[in-house]
Amino acid sequence: MIALSTLASVWPYLAFVLVAAFLWAKLEIQIEGEEGWAAGLPTWRVEKHVLLDLFYGGRPLTGYHTWAFLTVLFFFHLPFFVMRSWSWRGELHAIAGYNLFWVVEDLLWFLLNPHYGWRKFNQSQVWWHKRWFLGLPVDYWVLGLMGLVLVTV
Repeated sequence: MIALSTLASVWPYLAFVLVAAFLWAKLEIQIEGEEGWAAGLPTWRVEKHVLLDLFYGGRPLTGYHTWAFLTVLFFFHLPFFVMRSWSWRGELHAIAGYNLFWVVEDLLWFLLNPHYGWRKFNQSQVWWHKRWFLGLPVDYWVLGLMGLVLVTV
């Protein structure tokens, strides 16, 4: 069980992650529009590869997403450069924030996108999320749980 004092100490960080995810979701809606997973963007893509099945949920790897993921990962590591200090605990918090950011951002992309919304957020309408559990993509469960555990370390 997570102690209330632990939750109280990470709340500002989680609030920052939520706001950042909201801002990025709004940006990505402007970039992608109604075509999810960079389907209409002029970017390179790798459609099929065994490693994509193992580590990427079977989704295509795109240049757009590669650079977006690396940029956000870099931003979550910015405090290490500013403070000129690194620790394993800080690294776990950076990874936690990164995971939670993408779960929230992806969900908000659907909910805020005028071409989707909650009613189109399902396995038959969202081709790039191949695996679902209890009405949500499996990635949400795995990355969300991992993020919540790591942020409380």
